[in-house]
Amino acid sequence: MIRLRRPATVAALTLAAVATTVLGLPGLASAHVTVNPAEATQGGYGRFAFRVPNESDTASTVKVEVNLPENAPVGSVSTMPVPGWTVAVQKRKVDPPIEVHGSQLTEAVSKLTFTAEPGGGVKPGEFQEFPVSMGPLPQVETMVFKVLQTYSDGNVSRWIEEPTPGAEEPDSPAPVLTLTTPASTSPSAPASAGNDDDDDDSGAATALGVAGLVAGLAGLALGGLAFARTRREPTARS
Repeated sequence: MIRLRRPATVAALTLAAVATTVLGLPGLASAHVTVNPAEATQGGYGRFAFRVPNESDTASTVKVEVNLPENAPVGSVSTMPVPGWTVAVQKRKVDPPIEVHGSQLTEAVSKLTFTAEPGGGVKPGEFQEFPVSMGPLPQVETMVFKVLQTYSDGNVSRWIEEPTPGAEEPDSPAPVLTLTTPASTSPSAPASAGNDDDDDDSGAATALGVAGLVAGLAGLALGGLAFARTRREPTARS
């Protein structure tokens, strides 16, 4: 009996260890600050939320600092009130100026600092979103927001590592917003070809209509002649 139970016990322990390792790693890797949605269009405006999960078992998140990228300044940045939190907006000089609706702006928001009211914050097992409106979005492929997350016990999580294309996600990744080019509004070649086909079809239909009208008029004329002939024939007999 001992020989039969030992392999089963070893297998069960091995499976438990593997499951703990495999299932545990994704949870740790995914619990970082993100920006949602993670994709937008260059030149447009959007509402974005910085989602901040609390990773501590004993402390609350009491401050979140969002640094906007220096290489991609945004002309308009506004925040939405979050109950239990205050926000401080820090600006910096930009050169060359940013053009927004015909105006030249020499300053841009460089940092947003969200601070919890005394006794508040993001408690263990919870997360908080901080909505921000931004635009017009710059003509770049990505915007990297480096974030500092401060806990009530003094610990600081630094979400500042920039991702490398083709490489694994870093241990402390910064939130990344991917920007795509706007769709072209000019007529494309296939659309023009389709219009040509429509023109050809319209011309053919017009030609057929004219031919039909001519044939109809000819039929009426022949009918009129035949009717006149029948009217004359009885008169000739009498």
